[in-house]
Amino acid sequence: MGLFNVTHPASFLLTGIPGLESSHLWLAGPLCVMYAVALGANTVILRAVQVEPSLHQPMYYFLSMLSFSDVAMSMATLPTVLRTFCFNARSIAFDACLIQMFLIHSFSMMESGILLAMSFDRYVAICDPLHYATVLTNGVIAGMGVAVTARSFITLFPLLLLFKRLPICRSNVLSHSYCLHPDMMKLACADITINSIYGLFVLVSTFGMDMLFIFLSYVLILHSVMAIAFRKERLKALNTCVSHILAVLAFYVPMIGVSVVHRFGKHAPRYTHVLMSNVYLFVPPVLNPLIYSAKTKEIRRAIIRMFRPIKM
Repeated sequence: MGLFNVTHPASFLLTGIPGLESSHLWLAGPLCVMYAVALGANTVILRAVQVEPSLHQPMYYFLSMLSFSDVAMSMATLPTVLRTFCFNARSIAFDACLIQMFLIHSFSMMESGILLAMSFDRYVAICDPLHYATVLTNGVIAGMGVAVTARSFITLFPLLLLFKRLPICRSNVLSHSYCLHPDMMKLACADITINSIYGLFVLVSTFGMDMLFIFLSYVLILHSVMAIAFRKERLKALNTCVSHILAVLAFYVPMIGVSVVHRFGKHAPRYTHVLMSNVYLFVPPVLNPLIYSAKTKEIRRAIIRMFRPIKM
């Protein structure tokens, strides 16, 4: 028997919000607004970093990477979410669901890696400012971006192979309007121990390590800031980290929540799983550009210059 000679459904059925099926069309409006904000605001930031010479600095290059991952994440979920809520078109082909699952988790892991790179940027800027330009060169930044991308795809590719070996015979109905690995595994009628162990390994070795190193970087940053003699200068240094800290919280808090619910909340109401997963996917792409636009005056100025009418 071949490795993938197992029973798979031709398609999966996606689910909107259980119990609110009659209101899906009304809920599509806010979802469209969130997608418009996520795609529009992040695209504006990408364009601002591209055209504004004053933003050609490591911090803003990393911000553009973050915006790109948010755009990619939104584009990965947009087709199925809007089809489910607007047209009640719930069916998604088996292979298409696998691809969407892979892309969602890959772009999520990329965002985690980028947030770690941004914490390193803040660490060098505050703890070793004299060597900032020589440490974070364009080549180093590009290399970090490639490493983050390669880590995501290489680490998650085995998930596709591990899932394809599982027979799916219990049901073909998923709990969300997009495909997530924990949700898809529940439909298998075989031992999923290997999948669960590898999934936990991926979670700990990537997201877990990223969180640990982000925490350690801020311990070092705080130690360095406390050594500054003047209170005003201490606050100024810490203020440069506020946007990144908020972005970290916006990403990791929902991610930890959805992981806990999937692994330990088997008896929790279905709407809890749906709510946590939607927050995990929709909140960071919407909040990140708003946080950086509100807290970073250089970004605000660049955006204003982009949209200011040219005087003849």
